[in-house]
Amino acid sequence: MKQDILAAVDLGSNSFHLQVGRVVDDQIYLLDSLRDPVRLGAGLTRDRRIDQTTQARALEALARFGERLRGFPRAAVRAVGTSALRTAKNAKAFLAEAEKTLGFPIEVIFGREEARLIYLGVAHSLAPSSERRLVIDIGGGSTEFIIGTGVEPELMESISMGCVNYTLRFFPEGRLEKSCFKRAELAAANELQPIVDTYRRAGWKHAVGSSGTAKSLASMLRQSGLSEQGISAAALDKLRAQFVRAGEIDKLDLPGLRGERAAIIPGGLAIMSAALSEFGIEQLEVSDGALRQGVLYDLLGRVRHRDMREATVRQFMRRYQVDAAQAERVARFAQGVHANLNEEPAEADTAILRWAANLHEIGISIAHTGYHKHSAYMLAQADMPGFSQQEQDRLSRLVLAHRGKLTKLEDLPEREADWALIFALRLAVLLCLSRRNVALPALVCRSSKNGFHLALPRAWLEEHPMTEAALDSEADHWRSVGMKLEVRSIVKEDRPALAS
Repeated sequence: MKQDILAAVDLGSNSFHLQVGRVVDDQIYLLDSLRDPVRLGAGLTRDRRIDQTTQARALEALARFGERLRGFPRAAVRAVGTSALRTAKNAKAFLAEAEKTLGFPIEVIFGREEARLIYLGVAHSLAPSSERRLVIDIGGGSTEFIIGTGVEPELMESISMGCVNYTLRFFPEGRLEKSCFKRAELAAANELQPIVDTYRRAGWKHAVGSSGTAKSLASMLRQSGLSEQGISAAALDKLRAQFVRAGEIDKLDLPGLRGERAAIIPGGLAIMSAALSEFGIEQLEVSDGALRQGVLYDLLGRVRHRDMREATVRQFMRRYQVDAAQAERVARFAQGVHANLNEEPAEADTAILRWAANLHEIGISIAHTGYHKHSAYMLAQADMPGFSQQEQDRLSRLVLAHRGKLTKLEDLPEREADWALIFALRLAVLLCLSRRNVALPALVCRSSKNGFHLALPRAWLEEHPMTEAALDSEADHWRSVGMKLEVRSIVKEDRPALAS
């Protein structure tokens, strides 16, 4: 279905943003936007939990966003959470409430996925260029560094330092002392050491800053007469001196500085100063593009059937030399079983099952013994552009469950839909063990609250005694988790065979 209006929701560690855009050809034009300085990162307690006051403030913002998004189809909206939600121990419980309030799913994205989307947003906000760019995005809880050409990122890193956590850590009680800036800048420089040499060797022609910190610093520099445009190290030195003269955050009164931004800008200034110094940047251009624009363009790719997740799966299959014919065989049969269980399967479920079938054997590249465990670990830990943290977790668990004992799952699925996916993939792998293109039996399967019922032609079972024995063992695996797999034979094939 063609979507003319798309929306992105960015649950950042400092601010929440909603951006709505209209699609014209392959471009997105801003219709309207909402912003709320929730400061989610500042609401993290010592034991890394989002406090109740901050949660309430966040839900109020999401309620306003939800009202604006009312009537939008699910495929037209993508909501992402970043550093604070990656860190918070109570993120799962908060997200359940947040999704109800917003009315749409919220994905928590990994740092490098955040970096990819930031670069995509920045690249679409600048004039087309064949020259390499360095993009620096200082957020509330993390800072992303990306080198890329055109709209394609080449190097991506996310470092857990942001304007919120650095201000809280290095500027206690809002003090703006020279020693505070020195400690913050040294800490940031140390965080940058693992990537500086690699980035400087790769090189870039233009350096670009994005998001609120860069925009605020550029605005202050320009309105204070310290820089005509952009950000330079020399201008930041002069700005830092003005901060120190103010002495306290509450006494900051500089042109171009919004009141709400003042509470977190010292940490952002320190990180920016360290970044320019370590990377040897003389001048930093500032872009209007940011994460939310990248989310919009990535969403446009999904609705136009140019899904980055599909490209990532193909790339993983090539990298780990997956037997593509077997992967396709398993995927086709698993989807047939899943469709047998569900007359109208959810699009997300169909996609995750296909990807799991395509990638379930990548662990063989490490060792055949226990390969499903290796596959699951790789899918949980690898950088997978386009995938959210929840999608990778779900994909990893499905692959882990595709063979062997079901009791190895640390957290048994609560949703019937997840059990159906596991059943479909396990059955497909079991019946495709020959790794040959043969006519598989016509089968009838259905699900119930306590398990699955499977009917196979009696003649086929008699011709395949090893498979019949394997199905008996499979029933034992389901019994071990309190579920039932009932296998019965039927005399007459009343459905066409599922081709393998």
